[in-house]
Amino acid sequence: MSRINSQRKNCIDVFNAFLVTLATYAGIFEFPCIKATYDIPNKLISFSKCISCKDYNQWVHFYEDDHLFERIWRNPQKYLDILKRYNGVILPDFSLYRDMPLVMQLWNIYRSRAIGFWLQVNGVKVIPNLRFGDRRTYRICCDGIEKHCVIAVGSHGNLKLVQDREIFLKGLDVVVKRLQPTTIVIYGAAPEKYFKKYIDAGIRIVQFDSSYATSHKEVV
Repeated sequence: MSRINSQRKNCIDVFNAFLVTLATYAGIFEFPCIKATYDIPNKLISFSKCISCKDYNQWVHFYEDDHLFERIWRNPQKYLDILKRYNGVILPDFSLYRDMPLVMQLWNIYRSRAIGFWLQVNGVKVIPNLRFGDRRTYRICCDGIEKHCVIAVGSHGNLKLVQDREIFLKGLDVVVKRLQPTTIVIYGAAPEKYFKKYIDAGIRIVQFDSSYATSHKEVV
């Protein structure tokens, strides 16, 4: 028998249905829709560091190992007040590895959007993070994201190896063509030879060094 989770009494919400209570959905896989934002981050801090930081004049990002922020999915309410102190949030960057089954890649896109929708409902400014795995996710990952707004991508770890770079750049081309963003916030390197065409098309590129690059510069 098929039942509706929201109508069950005294049940444990094991898949965080409360996050999307008021959501509208887009695409065949029904990702929660995220409202457009036009705010540009002034500075970034990782989720794992933002919990104990007192400098709230910056945006929180999730471009770090999944185990460092998986807890926000397990207990979103615990971190809401912390995130509301900051200027805004770039949505969680749950991993999409090419050797993951497609259903797991879709689940991680969904989780990011569900958290993003809930944060918006609770008054937090958010920038959608576009993460894609293999080519099957190139267009799908755009579902639920409005055109002509600010988006974010993580290039860190995606440009060094030839195969990774080709897949990342092809995916980004699809995302840009479909969403036509006004601004792309990039966490990681943004070499001119790969990103100049977007600038020439009138898209603003806002780049932030990865924590690895920053720490390496400090050591040097």
